[in-house]
Parts: sequence; structure tokens; C-alpha cells
Amino acid sequence: MEWHFLLPAIKSIKLLDQKIVACTKCPRLVEWREEVAVVKRKAYENEKYWGKPVPGFGPDNARIVIVGLAPGAHGANRTGRIFTGDSSGDWLYKALHKNGLASIPTSTSANDGQKLIDTRITCAVRCAPPDNKPSTEEKSQCSDYLINEIELLMPTARTFVALGSFAWSAIIKSLRALDNQIPTPTPKFGHGESFTFVGSDGVKRLVLGSYHPSQQNTFTGKLTEPMLNSVFKKAKSFK
Repeated sequence: MEWHFLLPAIKSIKLLDQKIVACTKCPRLVEWREEVAVVKRKAYENEKYWGKPVPGFGPDNARIVIVGLAPGAHGANRTGRIFTGDSSGDWLYKALHKNGLASIPTSTSANDGQKLIDTRITCAVRCAPPDNKPSTEEKSQCSDYLINEIELLMPTARTFVALGSFAWSAIIKSLRALDNQIPTPTPKFGHGESFTFVGSDGVKRLVLGSYHPSQQNTFTGKLTEPMLNSVFKKAKSFK
């Protein structure tokens, strides 16, 4: 995969978030996210959709960094907050709250009072893609934002949690782009799989894999609440 670096790198999470929200680099994604925001789902027809790229959510000095694939068309693309307003978010925030990483067990809107504790959630692709499938080029175009965000979070980050195999790959590629020594051969994704690496700053960190809390995984029982809870228990306990 080709990597597109922001030059120069943006120096704060706040400025990076602003840059992400204003992004129009991928015409197909711009058209789709804006169309969804106009057509809407019937259940939300009276709501004003966000309809823009979705930045990360959580403090800029987080110890745990959670990475997903992309915003949901009627979740984050509607609410403006990652993993908010859909069933994936229901599962994620419930698990975070159970492990003392979120102030309340739900995330329904950007003004619901939810606060993350020592944790930041972000994603590899910032716009809702058609069929939840961004193209290779769209993934590549968006990759510089994740690299930049991880770079800004590295001083305090100790654990990276990948929700799904693409997030796992995106974390590894971002860390390598920032001159961190990742084990070879490249660790393979799986639920509960993990590896440690020593960063370019000499600090030991953990990368943890979890199945994505998508309806496909939760409805079929591929991912259960105890399985998700165990990942965040491990993430929290790593020092």
C-alpha cells in the first residue's frame, strides 16, 4: 500500500481533527456520505445528519488507542462521533464502561455527556463508505491521518486495540511508518491475539486484536460480551 504523509505533520490533535472534518480528498466517499445525510434512514428522518468525515473521540493523552475501520452510514455519519448511534457502538461503549474506560455505558449522540477515560477511539478511514467497503485508494488516501494521530498520541499511548483485521493492519503500518520496530514476520490478526513492541522512544507497548463489534459478528455469536470485555480488561491492565 502506498502511504500519503501529511507534510508538515499537524502538531496537535485539535488541529488534526479540524483538518479531518474539512477533508474532501475522496470524491466517491464525499458523494456517498452527503447523499446518506440527505436521504437518511426513516427512523432518523427528522434528525440533521453530520455528513462529514468523523474525527477521533477521547483525550489527547490517552493510554489506550482503539482503531476501527470506518464510520457507520447511519451511526457516526449521522451523529458526528465515532461508534455512536448504532449497534456496534452499543457493544463497544458498554464494554468500555464495564472496564472503567467510559463514563456511561451508551453513546447515542455527540452531546450525551459521554466521556472516555484514558482512552481514544479513532478509525482507519474517516468517511462512511458504501457497503462498509472503502477502496484500496481511499484507504491509502486516508492513511496519513492515522499515522499523524498515532504519532501525536505516542507519548502517552501504551496499548493499541484493533477492532477487526483491517484496523490491525492499519495500526502495524502506521507504527512502522513512524519507525517503530514491529516483529517479523508480521503478527497475524485474531481475536485476543497480541504482541508487544519497543517504540522508537524505547517504551514497550502492546497491540491487541478483537473481532469488530459489527452486527454480523455479534448476531452470529462470533463476538460475545465476555470476549469483548476480556480484550479491554487486558488493554487496561498493561503497564
